[in-house]
Amino acid sequence: MANADRVDIVEVGPRDGFQPIVPFIATETKIDLVHRLYDAGLRRIEATAFVSDRAIPQLSDAGRVLKAAEELPDLDVQVLVPNRRYCDRAVEAGAKHVAYVLSVSEKHNMNNVRRTPADSVEEYRGLVAGLPVDVAVRLNLATAFDCPFDGPVSVDAAIALLEPLLAARSNVEVALCDTTGRVTPDRVSALFQVAQARFAASETVWAFHGHDTYGVGVANVLAAYAAGVRVMDASFGGLGGCPFAPGATGNVATEDVVWTLDGMGISTGIDLAKLLAVAEDAAELPGALIGGRVRDALRGARSRDIVAVTQ
Repeated sequence: MANADRVDIVEVGPRDGFQPIVPFIATETKIDLVHRLYDAGLRRIEATAFVSDRAIPQLSDAGRVLKAAEELPDLDVQVLVPNRRYCDRAVEAGAKHVAYVLSVSEKHNMNNVRRTPADSVEEYRGLVAGLPVDVAVRLNLATAFDCPFDGPVSVDAAIALLEPLLAARSNVEVALCDTTGRVTPDRVSALFQVAQARFAASETVWAFHGHDTYGVGVANVLAAYAAGVRVMDASFGGLGGCPFAPGATGNVATEDVVWTLDGMGISTGIDLAKLLAVAEDAAELPGALIGGRVRDALRGARSRDIVAVTQ
């Protein structure tokens, strides 16, 4: 749970970052990277997703990765699920925190989960009704700001979709997602302000999920922070990219967010040096879509220091 004195970062690289990589990453490598992220101070990690093995073979080892992650003390292990069938599989495998994804945009929802947003709402109602009481729920509201097919999404459209979702279950976390990376900080603030005011009576916790396609990922994180949001998604090495959002490269890099918040005196509980070491290895994964600035900048600074000492 977030509090006013810190920002809680949800590390989504092991799911969102690995998902678009075609060469299969060995399960042991995935587990090792999760362990190293944990060692760097991450206490909430989206470790995998329970989805079709045929559609996303990279995540066909979800059960093994989940089991290994669940063994780490005090780690909140989140897994993504697209529908009730795969949610049931995740829970059977031991998941205690599921993230259900749907899109505001009909075209994106049809491409992503093969149903209309209205159908996804009905699916969600059945999903939460059948969940054990000890399983936490997150809602990932994709294309909350912008659609790769139709362009800008209105605040009214996002709020209209949230109405039936939060009526089905109010004690959830809602992540408003900038799927394309095209939103600007003013629009991030505006939607969060409207959403928090509209659903002030609910138990909803708000989160932000951004991409850095146009170089404003960290700026959008700060806009969400200024609007009162204290849970931010990020991906080590800037790994990621939505297959249905052409040109949408990685998520905002975890190391960029941590470096910025550290500089502002905002606690994340993350060891930047250890995180950078994991991010460097992430950048070497075959087929990885990487991003971020801090990793390269600090590597360059270290190189200059070495040259200065040896001259």
